[in-house]
Amino acid sequence: MKVLIAEDDNLIRKTIEIKLAKEGYEVISCSEGASALDSIRTEQPDVVLTDIMLPAVSGLEIVSAVKQSGGKQMKVIVLSTMGQENIVEEAFKLGADDYMTKPFSLTELSIRVKKLLNSK
Repeated sequence: MKVLIAEDDNLIRKTIEIKLAKEGYEVISCSEGASALDSIRTEQPDVVLTDIMLPAVSGLEIVSAVKQSGGKQMKVIVLSTMGQENIVEEAFKLGADDYMTKPFSLTELSIRVKKLLNSK
């Protein structure tokens, strides 16, 4: 199973990447939104984890692109900071499957990824 991480914070991105790779996922890692969209098109991940605030292309644009692209049903988990409730609400309207508020537990993130994959 492939998981794409779109996160501009290097520490957060690398930490998630290490955790999910240890659990056997193929991890694709992007630090900005435009490269994430390119990787989504070429790699067709099963799950996309995206921060809301990304350089070039926002997490909301990623959610929208994934859900409008048709084809394989990719699941999307939005990662947000506290105080972005209105943006998270918009992400759900665009089709996000789940969200987590930063900081979050890596174990909880892993459980949510597994749950989404099992619901496919």
